Parts: sequence; C-alpha cells; structure tokens
Amino acid sequence: MYAIVNILGKQFKAVQGRKLRIPKLEQEAGAKVTFDEVLLFNDGKATKIGSPTVAKATVTGTVIEHGRERKILIYKKKRRKGYQRKNGHRQHFTEVEINKIQLKAAAKKKAPAKKAEPKPAKEKKEA
Repeated sequence: MYAIVNILGKQFKAVQGRKLRIPKLEQEAGAKVTFDEVLLFNDGKATKIGSPTVAKATVTGTVIEHGRERKILIYKKKRRKGYQRKNGHRQHFTEVEINKIQLKAAAKKKAPAKKAEPKPAKEKKEA
C-alpha cells in the first residue's frame, strides 16, 4: 500500500513504515502530523487517482528529527572577465516516519423515498 502525497509543494511517495525526508516543518520531534493532500492512493488491488486529490484519504506520520542536508556548492564564473563566485548551501529537512495510510470509505447515500403520486380528483357529473 502506498500513496503519492503533496507536502509543501513537493510530491513524495509514502509507504507505511518507511521514513521520508521532507522540507522543514515547525512541529517538534515526536509530534504527529497528518497530510490530507493525497494525489494517488494504491491499496495493492485498486488505484484511485484524485482530481486533484483523493477524497477522504489521509497519511499520518511521526516527526523523528530535524536536520540539514549535505552541503552543495554553487560556483559561477565568466571567462576572461575575472568574475568568480563560490557559494555553499545546506537545506533544512524534517524526517518523518509514515505510520498509517488510510482511505475512509464514503458513506452510502440512501436513495430518496418515492413520493406517492396524487390521485386524480373525481370529476363531478353534470345532470
């Protein structure tokens, strides 16, 4: 069972029991988080694709830790101009363990009760 979830503008494949590194969230370590923007839900038998999201599908997880990614280097240079710039960046992340992926069954709608048709009024006989 898996789901494709939109978290802070990025799409992630959430599998129950696995860990995800997502952009930094404000919750503290140990806090429960719920993601409602499920774009695709697969239970192993059938796949439901949302337009744009799957109704009543949620992914819940637990925040494990916050951290920073490896440093990436940005280097700019223009040849023969003496222009060189070197910059580094470390992106913040939050590691979340996926606990549950669920799709709540939609409540069955009851068919509207049929209204009895009014009986035609009897016409009066003229004498």
